[in-house]
Amino acid sequence: MAEVTPLSKSELLFQELVRSVHESGPIEVLEAAGRYGTAIGLSKITVHLVDLQQRLLVPLTGGPILDVDSSVAGEAYRSDTLRLAEGGADELSLWLPLKDGADRVGVLHIRTPRIDEPILRRCHTLASLLALVVTSKRAYSDTYVRRTRTRDVQLRTEMLRAFLPPRTLGARRGVSTAVLEPAYELGGDAFDHSITRNTLHAVILDAMGHDLASGLTASVAMAGARSARRNGADLAELTDNVEHALVTWLPERFCTAVFATLDLSTGVFSWVNCAHPAPLLIRDRRLVEGAMDRTPELPLGLDGVFTDVSPRTVHEFALEPGDQVLLYTDGVTDAHDSDGQMFGLERFTDFVIRAASADEPAPETLRRLIHAIHDHQRGSFTDDATIMLLEWTPDRGIPRPRID
Repeated sequence: MAEVTPLSKSELLFQELVRSVHESGPIEVLEAAGRYGTAIGLSKITVHLVDLQQRLLVPLTGGPILDVDSSVAGEAYRSDTLRLAEGGADELSLWLPLKDGADRVGVLHIRTPRIDEPILRRCHTLASLLALVVTSKRAYSDTYVRRTRTRDVQLRTEMLRAFLPPRTLGARRGVSTAVLEPAYELGGDAFDHSITRNTLHAVILDAMGHDLASGLTASVAMAGARSARRNGADLAELTDNVEHALVTWLPERFCTAVFATLDLSTGVFSWVNCAHPAPLLIRDRRLVEGAMDRTPELPLGLDGVFTDVSPRTVHEFALEPGDQVLLYTDGVTDAHDSDGQMFGLERFTDFVIRAASADEPAPETLRRLIHAIHDHQRGSFTDDATIMLLEWTPDRGIPRPRID
């Protein structure tokens, strides 16, 4: 019989921390993590969550709020890499990204008098655990949500946000990431994505109007898409299910949409376009104009108005490794400044292409892009603006943590 190696003190402490997660509240679990950190020789542990607009990093247990664009903590968040700096008083200041899978939720700040490989491994493990804890506990507690909002959210926005998935998801072979504004005053824009073993599913919606009914329309459409998808429907069946839901429950409302899938094994991108702006293809760091332009079809929700509605068309396009597909609502390109100058399609696509040329992570590209649109309008959105970016990367290796 093989001899069982006794657990070290640090391993026992970590087991105790993991067990305490299930019994602790949202803040108490962070305090338990702090006690674990002290026991293994760390000076202090602080979790910072990113705010709703990804501009601020908000500490959960005291300390200053940090700017994403101008702080060391922000560098760790933006670059998705560890950052190391002098912490004062013979201490080192360590900033690690907090991620729920591919989705960035904030950063972990660790102060330590020294750092070596075992300590670094424990810090990465602790960051992984705390990211899972935050994701789990914010599903049923308002504690984290309240800390990451800088002002009140409108009712229709609260309803829509309850349906939204994480901003980013993905695996080694593909990623989907999305952003939308105005963060606190959404009208009828929404997005959804999901990933299975070999398929990345994506949805972008733009409901008519900017009232509570608009939010309800987008929510019903999103629920209809999810219900069909989870019942094994293909894209045509999924679109019919959403159409039926809107006609049945909201007969006077309509929305535009794109429902899409990306086969992660073959790179085949399939989509149904319901009167929405056509998907854009970026290949070899340039826009392939018209690659996914197809004959326009009616918005969703008009089946009861027009009796001669034709079956929806499922289009297919073979992507190449490294290709990016952009989905967006017209609030992106139609965003205009006080002089009436539109943000425009050229500026929109050029922004993404330049970021890709600099090897910037896709979630960071969209974060900066939506801020650029926000600033172009001086924060005065006349329409919702939503962007989704899908990447097919079948040859990409599994990323490993690095220190820059």
